[in-house]
Amino acid sequence: MLDQRDLIEMLKLRGNEQEQLFEQARKARESVFGNRVVVRGVTEIGNACRVNCEFCPMRRENTRMNDRFLAESDDLVEAAQSIKESGINVVFFQAGEVPQTTKMVGEAIPRIRALYSDDVEILLNLGNKTRSELEYLREQGADSYILKHETSDPELNARMRHESLVSRLKCMSDLVELGFKVGTGGIVGLPGDSLESIANDIMLAYEMGAHMCSFSPFVPAPNTPMSHVPPGDVDTTLNAIAATRLFNPEWLVPSVSALAKNKEGGQRRGFEAGANVLTINFTGERNSERYLIYGKNRFVVRRDYGTRLLDDLGLKAGPSVFVGSQALPVFR
Repeated sequence: MLDQRDLIEMLKLRGNEQEQLFEQARKARESVFGNRVVVRGVTEIGNACRVNCEFCPMRRENTRMNDRFLAESDDLVEAAQSIKESGINVVFFQAGEVPQTTKMVGEAIPRIRALYSDDVEILLNLGNKTRSELEYLREQGADSYILKHETSDPELNARMRHESLVSRLKCMSDLVELGFKVGTGGIVGLPGDSLESIANDIMLAYEMGAHMCSFSPFVPAPNTPMSHVPPGDVDTTLNAIAATRLFNPEWLVPSVSALAKNKEGGQRRGFEAGANVLTINFTGERNSERYLIYGKNRFVVRRDYGTRLLDDLGLKAGPSVFVGSQALPVFR
């Protein structure tokens, strides 16, 4: 098992040594997944949030000036139909952290499962929820949940999110105990982070029993206290992806759109660094413009772009590995 020192050394690599790291990560990915990439279909269903993160334009203090939206259960079923017609069986709903999403999503899940005759993974990214809310979503048929801890440094987490890391980890622990497949991860380039804290992010994901781990570079967004902060380093983020893959070859590791936002070709490089998840955005144009996770000028991954990207890399789009006939038995 790799330790913190090993991970830190990986994060430092550049040039030929970085390419060798990426090659090792690709081999580790292929040993478990072959050339298969899990493709998700995401729909963003609400842009209000009760949390006041320093880096997010949807932060609580921006609520009044943002053009708010919140989908209804029927909208989710309609979005799932579009995702199904695209041949994708991971239906992913994402929103800011507000209590209203629990009932709205929960009511839609059984209808979506029926639409797919149960051959579907329902993946949620709705922020912290109470254990009873998570129990309800699980009973309704949710399979997986993403809850990024952003940074494992408790003091930095408190400064960036104005919430305690402990509360985040408690929710993550509840998710694991309730049988969700859980994803977490960090943001590279938050002011005050370090290579040590990034390495700790990877080890924390393992300690918590996560099944997915992701890293994205910090993207400075307008109308936030951090709009003036330099963007996160893409090379360090790519190295974090490769180190994550080598730390646990069985994890799902996405190559995120923020890589492309910060550097042309960055998302492609994520797959060269060992990633094996691509998320295609199915949010309608109107709501996509209002989902200000990186500001209005974010990079949105649509189906045609994703298809070309995987074809160019010689990778094959695949279904969920957690549910259905092609589920892999390797995940704990």
